[in-house]
Formats: sequence, structure tokens, C-alpha cells
Amino acid sequence: MHNAVERIVILGGGTAGWMTAAALSHRLAGLPLSITLIESAEIGTVGVGEATVPHIRHFNATLGIDEAGFMRATRATFKLGIEFRNWGRLGDSYIHPFGAFGDAIGGVPFHHHWARAFREGAAAPIEAYSLPIAMARANRFAYPADDAASLLSTYSYAYQFDAGLYAAYLRNYAEARGVQRVEGKVTRAAQHPDTGFVTSVTLDSSADLAADLFVDCSGFRGVLIEQTLNAGYEDWSHWLPCDRAVAMPCASKGALSPYTRATAHDAGWMWRIPLQHRTGNGHVYCSGYTSDEAAHDALVAQLDHPPVAAPNFLRFQTGKRRRQWDKNVVAIGLSAGFLEPLESTSIHLIQLAIGRLLDFFPDKGFDPITAGEYNRLMDLEYARVRDFLILHYHATERDDTPFWNYVRTMPIPDSLAEKMATFRARGVVVNYRDGMFLDASWLAVYLGQRVFPQHPDPRTDTLSDAERVKQLGALQSNIAFAAKSLPMQLDFLKQIGADAA
Repeated sequence: MHNAVERIVILGGGTAGWMTAAALSHRLAGLPLSITLIESAEIGTVGVGEATVPHIRHFNATLGIDEAGFMRATRATFKLGIEFRNWGRLGDSYIHPFGAFGDAIGGVPFHHHWARAFREGAAAPIEAYSLPIAMARANRFAYPADDAASLLSTYSYAYQFDAGLYAAYLRNYAEARGVQRVEGKVTRAAQHPDTGFVTSVTLDSSADLAADLFVDCSGFRGVLIEQTLNAGYEDWSHWLPCDRAVAMPCASKGALSPYTRATAHDAGWMWRIPLQHRTGNGHVYCSGYTSDEAAHDALVAQLDHPPVAAPNFLRFQTGKRRRQWDKNVVAIGLSAGFLEPLESTSIHLIQLAIGRLLDFFPDKGFDPITAGEYNRLMDLEYARVRDFLILHYHATERDDTPFWNYVRTMPIPDSLAEKMATFRARGVVVNYRDGMFLDASWLAVYLGQRVFPQHPDPRTDTLSDAERVKQLGALQSNIAFAAKSLPMQLDFLKQIGADAA
């Protein structure tokens, strides 16, 4: 095709850069184009995004990546969900699972029957009706069954891995498919005098690299999308006020839990991500309510074992670029926006952006309608993830610190307020045509943080109280039995050749 893109330059490595390079080199194989990635060993990557959501399995599978080999190379563990501690109240614990809470009964979603029975003291907490939660609590794992009628098919899974090793793994993959890596830092970008399109970038070695399409994976700096094109940034810190993090890995010993943990703290929250060879830990916090030193000390006090690396301090501003695709530059990863790692969404948003870029892959004409549709869809995704994250902070009864008082009482987006009001009134989870978080995700947070429906679906009347209790009890027993029948995650990892402790 005469007007086809012939040269792609990806600015920045790390998870975003090498995921982009791997996907483009695979999906565009056979086309007459070159892909070059610019990366500087002197510029560190954030490298704390070690937890994922199940969508990553599709990304890896599309590239033809062998799961067992990938898990060995990245020292990965399996992930069945995320445990949240101290979010609704101090002492609370619930798990957001990658799976369902029961099945519909008589055409009525399960949670309506559960809510009615729970209100009458005739049901266990909602997590008793989720197999992946039972598995997670018991540190067990097995692949889901293929038989849709089996209880063992009612969950999915993701990974917890070393982000640096994942980037290195994908670098090998991409370079084997023709991607060229160039060492260096961009010192300036040249633009077309009439269109403003980026025509080339100059490195600190004085080398010039020209391209038709530039993918900006330069992290928070946004070298092309912001420093060059001034795409603008939409600040969401009034809703998501945490603006700093400190990360510190420690040794990993004993049973490996197949879930990430997020523990709410005085001015933010702490993560715990168990890998084969170490445990990733971090403290996300708001600098307006605590100091770097206090945040560091609080994190150290929570470590399971002594740290194995120095603390890594990060600063960020939650929000997104006003235009993630501007002219001939597409921002992917932290250069496109940042919504903090509370629900492991960062890598998913990278994956989503790559998929959208391939869906709307341009020619040299760069039709603005294409960029406009890309931006519209990505704006929707970011806003929906934003609302889900805000829910965690706002749906709390905590008033023990100034931070929690703020997020509990702050004004929230109308889009989230309407969702919460609808659920409180009738137990209805507002559905999207698009969006990464489905009903079970919203249910886990709503119910885990004590947002209960006042009036469950009236169709629950078609089932007698005795029959409802019987069905709930049978499901609870079956889940407990099924979970106990599965291997420990540590044993399962060893079965696939992982070098787990």
C-alpha cells in the first residue's frame, strides 16, 4: 500500500515499551515496515507493576507465549484475586475474586437471593459462595475446568510477576522478530513546520531517528505526547489523592498466596505481591497527610521478612492525557495516564491501548477521525476504571484519620454516584457494553465495604425461604469441598517446573 506506515519508533522500554514492541512485531509481521525501540539504561523504569488481571493471559496467548516457560522466566505466581484489608472498617477483610458469586436462581442474579437471606441471618458472608476466594484463602490453585457445568469452571486467573523480568522476556521475543533496540536518551524532537507532526527524534549520541508513527512509552515524562505536543493532562487527584509511593521487596518464604493484598493505612494503602523468589511490597500514600519518612517506616514495619533492596520512591499525579493519540504520536503506559495500582489496572490499560492501536492502525495520512475514536474509547475506559477505584476509597465507614475523613466525604463523579445509588436502592449493578470490571468485581467491593441493597429483586419471592437456604448451603458446602480437593499453589508451580521455594 503506497501510503502505508513504513517506520515505527517506540520511545521507552519497560513494560509498556516492550509489550508494544512484542505485539506490533507479531501482529504486523510480514508487512514492509521497521520497528525501532529507543531505551536508555540510565533511565530507570517504575517497575512495580507486578500484579495483573486475567486479560493478560489473552495477550500472552495471542503472541503464542508458552505459559509455563513464561512463568519460569518471570518468577511468576498465579493470582485469583485481591484481598482488601481495613477498607470498609478497621479489621475488615474481603477478596475481589476473578470469578463468580454463585449462579442465577430462577433467572434472578445470585446476589439478590444472598442479600435477602443475609439480611435475615440465614446466609454466610458473600465470599463463602465464590470458589476462587475459597481457593485463595487456602493458598490452592489449579487450572479452571473446561466443562462449563463444573463448579471448577467458575473462575479465571491472572499472574503476579517480576515486571523487570517480563520486560526482558518480551524484549527477547520482540528482537527475535526484527525489532531493533537503540540505546540512548532523546534530547529533542523535530516537528513538521505545517502539520506539527513529529518527524524525527535526536538522541544524546547525536543520532537522528525518523519515523511515520511514534509510540510514546516514556513514562510520567511524556517526552513526545506532552513535552513536544502539549496534549494536556486531566488531573483526577481530587478524587484519587494518593500521589506518592515507596516500593521495597523482601524475601519470600513459606506458602505462596495466589492473591495480591491491599491493606488500607492511615493515609493510603500498602500492597503485598508474592512472587516465586521474593515478595513485592509498597506503600501508596497522599503527601498531604503523611511524610515520606513516615510512609517508609510504616511499610518497613509491615514487611514479612527483611528487605532485599533499597526503597524506591515514586511521585505521580492521578489522571490521564487529554489526548492519548495526538497527530502521529500515541501514548501508551504511564505517558498516557496513571490510575494508581489499587486494582492492578496499569498493565491492562497498556494491553488495551495496544489492542486499540492495532484496531485503528493508521496510514501516513493519519485521519483525525481515527485518532478521535481511539481517544474517545480510551477516555471511556480510563473514566470507568477511575470510578471503580474511587469506589474503594469513598465506600468506607472509616473516620479515624483525616485522609479517610476526606475520601469518605468528598464529592464523587456523577457517574459513580448514580451507580452507587442504583445498587443501594435495588441491588442492580450498572452494566457497560465495554469496561474491564464486570458485575462480580463491583459486587465484591460493594458488599465487602458494606454497601448493601435495600430492596433485592422482588422476584426472589418466587423461592421459599427454606429452599433458598437449602440452595445457598449446598453451594457453600460444594465450594469448600472443591477448594480442599485442589493442590497448594506451591506444589502446582513445581509441577510446571517453576523454581519456587
